[in-house]
Amino acid sequence: MSSLSVETLAADAVEPITSAGNAQLGFAVLAGIAVIVLLITKFKLHPFLSLTIGSLALGAIAGAPLDKVITSFTAGLGSTVAGVGVLIALGAILGKLLADSGGADQIVDTILAKAGKSGGKMMPWAMVLIASIIGLPLFFEIGIVLLIPVVLLVAKRGNYSLMRIGIPALAGLSVMHGLIPPHPGPLVAIDAVGANLGITLALGVVVAIPTVIIAGPVFSRYAARWVDIKAPEAMVPSRPSEDLEKRPSFGATVATILLPVVLMLAKALVDVIVDDPTHMIQRVFDVIGSPLIALLAAVIVGMFTLGRAAGFSKGKMSTTVEKSLGPIAGVLLIVGAGGGFKQTLIDSGVGQMVMDISKDWSIPALLLAWIIAVIIRLATGSATVATVSAAGLLAPLAADMSTSHVALLVLAIGAGSLFFSHVNDAGFWLVKEYFGMNVGQTLKTWSVMESIISVVAIVFVLLLSLVL
Repeated sequence: MSSLSVETLAADAVEPITSAGNAQLGFAVLAGIAVIVLLITKFKLHPFLSLTIGSLALGAIAGAPLDKVITSFTAGLGSTVAGVGVLIALGAILGKLLADSGGADQIVDTILAKAGKSGGKMMPWAMVLIASIIGLPLFFEIGIVLLIPVVLLVAKRGNYSLMRIGIPALAGLSVMHGLIPPHPGPLVAIDAVGANLGITLALGVVVAIPTVIIAGPVFSRYAARWVDIKAPEAMVPSRPSEDLEKRPSFGATVATILLPVVLMLAKALVDVIVDDPTHMIQRVFDVIGSPLIALLAAVIVGMFTLGRAAGFSKGKMSTTVEKSLGPIAGVLLIVGAGGGFKQTLIDSGVGQMVMDISKDWSIPALLLAWIIAVIIRLATGSATVATVSAAGLLAPLAADMSTSHVALLVLAIGAGSLFFSHVNDAGFWLVKEYFGMNVGQTLKTWSVMESIISVVAIVFVLLLSLVL
């Protein structure tokens, strides 16, 4: 991935586009975020338009010439899409191949068959495993739609509480979404602060494992007591693979999904062991372990291990790839506009203002990152908006950090972006409707689970910061 380093950002904005003082800049930031929040929540405007208008409002209130604000916004949008746009597209293609080929169903059925032999005791853990594996290449909303039939069928056939099965699955998906690249939020944060993707991925896995255990199988016991409901009959849809004559094997499917992760982790490992940019081995792994090549390799392999294994013709394969790209247009625009907002923040001198304020507050940078992401998440309801906005504000803080701490900064932002999903979050309503809950029940289960993920993750991030 062409990472936009902190040094590059600083070079692009040596001369701030405004000479406003910290007080005016602070007011401009609050006003810009308030505009975004108001447009998204009150007027139901698309986040892309809301972020664009909010960026212009921020620059205008900060006293910057509008032509320079527009230049900053478009430059930020372009660099962000250039950095992560292709990766998001490749992830979408891989996810679509996984779903349409029946590979996702093959993983689900295989793991559930094994878990079923334990008399149901291992079922919540099986749901976490399924959601975590499937959640790697899939967007959160797509993952929910893919997993809901499984959750409802398992709960119905095994006569389990819906929360005992559903919460672990949702926790697995949510943790992947907030902490693990190649999801858009973590990718944008990595791009904004100049973090090493391999190290961020490795540390993200370390944080994700205990987080998903606590927020998933452990919390689901309490959630099942608070909201004891059965699977709603009307919400059990058919699964994609029911119309297929054959499906890819379990081993081939899992290997395909994990291929980009293995390649990126291998690159990070070689970087640590060899530590010589001119060495042939490191140069090779720098190429094959780059996110672009790793995901592209997984897509090409997936066309054979998933598509051809399911009997897809060349025409069917082409159609699957084409259909995968349409739904991500909105995601790309939101991520791009978030990058534009980030660049407007940086070029306005807000980053330096945040550094000045954080010195006065004496709050650790990682905790500050989490708090800022939490505030924006609560206000906008969007984990992606919270991530890109917080990353833009905090990018200058990464300049004096070690490589591992910059990676932890990304994870702290990601953890904050998941805090307490409520009525202004589309995911909240998606879970509510699929599970047949009322608003109160959704708050007591889904919203509390998201908060547990956020708090547990930042605790483990802070603990790691003490030893790295």
